[in-house]
Amino acid sequence: MTAPALITLAHGSRDPRSAATIASLTELVRCMRPDLRVEESFLELSDPSPLTVADRLVAEGFDEIVVIPLLLTQAYHANVDVPQVLEAIRQRHPHVSVIATDVLGIHKSFLGVLDLRLRAALREARATELDALVLASAGSSDPLANAHVARVARAWGARHKLPVLAAFASTAPPATGEAVRQLRNDGKRHIAVGSLFLAPGFLPDRAAELALEAGAVAVSDPLGASPELAHVILARYAVGAVDLVPIPV
Repeated sequence: MTAPALITLAHGSRDPRSAATIASLTELVRCMRPDLRVEESFLELSDPSPLTVADRLVAEGFDEIVVIPLLLTQAYHANVDVPQVLEAIRQRHPHVSVIATDVLGIHKSFLGVLDLRLRAALREARATELDALVLASAGSSDPLANAHVARVARAWGARHKLPVLAAFASTAPPATGEAVRQLRNDGKRHIAVGSLFLAPGFLPDRAAELALEAGAVAVSDPLGASPELAHVILARYAVGAVDLVPIPV
């Protein structure tokens, strides 16, 4: 019996670095589980689309598919776009069992990835002192999603015993520059920014630009293709694959 195929589903970006990073992360998953068929896809702005990937998998004989939304919060894309993707696949391939798992989310292991990326940024900037942090993320029109990021920021700050503010690159205040200036107004002078983004692109670049203009000493790279993220993807897949098993009535 062939295991269900795994499709990672990222948002997509006009920046080619974004698609390349998602492809690298998906390849890392593929290397961890060479027995599985693993493909990447994008909601928009990048190729391939999830429907294109599903068409190819069905043509090859797969009749079970698990979609893993590579989204860090449960917001608009997860609640609207992902269900539309599933419905489109089911309409085109009614005999195929397809399920979407919970979003990737922000696992506690991701804080270790943040630390790793930030240490690299601090070394590159030759910054040896640190007295505050900003956690930058995309932001959402959903206040619950932003509140979740704020909780993660507090956990990250507690991890390092440093004051921390959450900042958002779109939709919600404060922007990274505003957060850095607020901390500077509180007397902090050595402020670093952790990038809670999956991949490079316009929003991470803008967040970094605003932070550095406001006086941040360093801004980390996005999380990128890390084993910690790949392990969570596979954990999501394991749950989704079990959910595809029919339960006798």
